[in-house]
Amino acid sequence: MLVVLGILIFFVGLLVSIAWHELGHLAAAKMFGVKVTQYMVGFGRTVWSRKKGDTEYGIKAIPFGGYIRMIGMFPPQKEEEYGRTASSAPWRVMIEDARQAAAEEVTPQDAHRQFYQRSPWKRIIVMFGGPFMNLILAIGIFAGILMGYGAQEPTKTVATVSECVIPADAQDKENCPAGAPPSPAAQAGFQPGDEIVEFDGRSYASWDELRVAIRNSSGTVPVVVERDGQREMLTATLMQSEQYALDGSGDTERVGFLGLAPTQVLVQQGPGEVAQRFGEIITLTVQKVLQLPQRVPDLVAAIGGDEREQDSPVGIVGASRIGGEVLSYEQASVDERLITMVNLLAGVNLSLFVLNMLPILPLDGGHIAGAMWESVRRGFAKLFRRKDPGPFDTAKLMPLAYAVSLVFIAYSLLVLVADIVNPVTLF
Repeated sequence: MLVVLGILIFFVGLLVSIAWHELGHLAAAKMFGVKVTQYMVGFGRTVWSRKKGDTEYGIKAIPFGGYIRMIGMFPPQKEEEYGRTASSAPWRVMIEDARQAAAEEVTPQDAHRQFYQRSPWKRIIVMFGGPFMNLILAIGIFAGILMGYGAQEPTKTVATVSECVIPADAQDKENCPAGAPPSPAAQAGFQPGDEIVEFDGRSYASWDELRVAIRNSSGTVPVVVERDGQREMLTATLMQSEQYALDGSGDTERVGFLGLAPTQVLVQQGPGEVAQRFGEIITLTVQKVLQLPQRVPDLVAAIGGDEREQDSPVGIVGASRIGGEVLSYEQASVDERLITMVNLLAGVNLSLFVLNMLPILPLDGGHIAGAMWESVRRGFAKLFRRKDPGPFDTAKLMPLAYAVSLVFIAYSLLVLVADIVNPVTLF
């Protein structure tokens, strides 16, 4: 029941995020006088709708996205181009079909309310409004959790002592493989609850600093710990072991190994720490989004039965399933489970922001790039006293937009199949 409930809660959260995104477009378009005929969550057949003013608000049967429909997305064809439209080339047919479909929505009384008629900076705000709403929601969630609930931070107190040395690339991280040497920490007599006061004659303010010192050390090192209120001197002989690099690259390096895991405590964060953590999160999100094309082979392999990585791309189905897994994870408290689910939802919103800002049609970033190019082009024309080139004709990019849409659909189907046959699991 908890799994099903978690799936439903997270799925609703995703739909709210989509609706929130489209609300940003809607509010900005209405603010600048653009007529919006539809505001829809989902695609396909309309399940429910109500019309208020000029706009029909509704929910559609396929809950994998949403949209608003604005009139006049494309400018009319220039007079000097009429002769070229007689071409029967498929790409030309696509352009003119798209232009004609957009023109059919414009009535004489609404001729002044078309999207393309607005100045470039207004169109940029309209198209940026959707991703901006996702960004604001992600910032609000992350900041609320970090400042109100706190974040887990490692301390210099020992939580667990490794029994043996396990390489970073070992498949089984829980059990010692045959012939594995005992860890230096176990040989030195470290115990859970020990607080490391000094390492090799120096004290360190945080676990992060201490960890770097351990990795850079070798040979026999004196360590002072506080145990049950008393200080004790331990002697550890560090080993060199292949461990993951601290830069998050996934590469391994040969470093000093002690064999300790620190305790974690909740620490409420200030605005500075929140800004730093959010910067790290958005940088990682940008990297993951840009890596989406190179993850195709991994997805195909996962469908074929190979192990699926935890950072593998997921769709609405996969993300909702993760929500169900989190809510049903009994080893964590209810608070921890809810916080994890909300954090995941914030991550989805941040991903939507980054993805939609890519400067390609039909994404919002493509329309933003077109408006920016129009502004630059008009600026140069004014500077050199040339004829105003007019609005940038995004209709000419519709063949590219259709091609990109097909790629996105194919990628989404690939992710959907992987989410069904070999889903990502966190625990």
